[in-house]
Amino acid sequence: MNKLLAIGEALIDMLPEQVNVGVAEVDSFQPIVGGAPANVCGAFVKLGGQAEMITQLGDDPFGDKIVSEFDRFGIGKSYVKRTKLANTALAFVALKEDGNREFSFYRKPSADMMLSAEDIEESWFEGEYALHFCSVSLGDFPMKEAHRQAIEYAKKHGLLISFDPNLRFPLWDTVQDLYDAVHEFIPMAHILKISDEELEFLTGKTEITEALDDLFVGNVKMIIYTRGSEGAECYTKSANAFSKSEKVKAVDTTGAGDGFIGSFLYQLYANGINVQNIESLTEEQMNKFLAYSNRFCAYSVQRKGAIASYPTSQEVEF
Repeated sequence: MNKLLAIGEALIDMLPEQVNVGVAEVDSFQPIVGGAPANVCGAFVKLGGQAEMITQLGDDPFGDKIVSEFDRFGIGKSYVKRTKLANTALAFVALKEDGNREFSFYRKPSADMMLSAEDIEESWFEGEYALHFCSVSLGDFPMKEAHRQAIEYAKKHGLLISFDPNLRFPLWDTVQDLYDAVHEFIPMAHILKISDEELEFLTGKTEITEALDDLFVGNVKMIIYTRGSEGAECYTKSANAFSKSEKVKAVDTTGAGDGFIGSFLYQLYANGINVQNIESLTEEQMNKFLAYSNRFCAYSVQRKGAIASYPTSQEVEF
């Protein structure tokens, strides 16, 4: 079985025991395993696929917790390195009543940031399905070069390459640094997933249809546009589709976007979609995949956390 590979941060989301107060007002937090690329692996595995995470953790109890969680859910850890030189990253989260979040990150630097290009091995990519990455690890530190190396190997071996910018403004010295990094890496991906909250920052446009020409650059063959409770859209250069979200009461949206792209990538995998044929997808096929991922997210946001909240294929079947 071909695997999904994901590179970037695996961290601990410190989720609040109270809702609708800021991080500074929270009395207590619960540690939950997270990190966008790790969450995507979790979604892919929960649905029946196989995935390997490429990252580095601290040689500390939080790193141990992440490894234990990977074991629990079957996420591959063969490419997870450990170091004593930096700690595992933490993200303190505050939740509003509508499930949206405020973040405060502890990673200056964290272990994942120190993974280097020399740590990436070409053999990892031979015969695998896809590589997924986000922007959190594209700052001016070694992990950015590790991404370049991973993408080079993925392209060489014909993997489908997926990019979810997953913008986290507090992690960057300036918004221009974030903008530049994301636009540097967009052309390297075949699939670009962005949200309605990210569109204007990345393109200067407020309507996805007006921004498509700015986003179909380089190798990009598909754009997935998520609008939370308003649904999701999918575009290739020859077709497009839309699916409404299922109406549920959100308890925690942590990892929802990651679950969406992870479950969407699984649908592509399960249906034999690859770099060569992704542009031939029909509106009907894309609509089916979007509806499946919307249902996946609707299930997830009704429970706290990320990977542990994701449904199995039996729970999400129509």
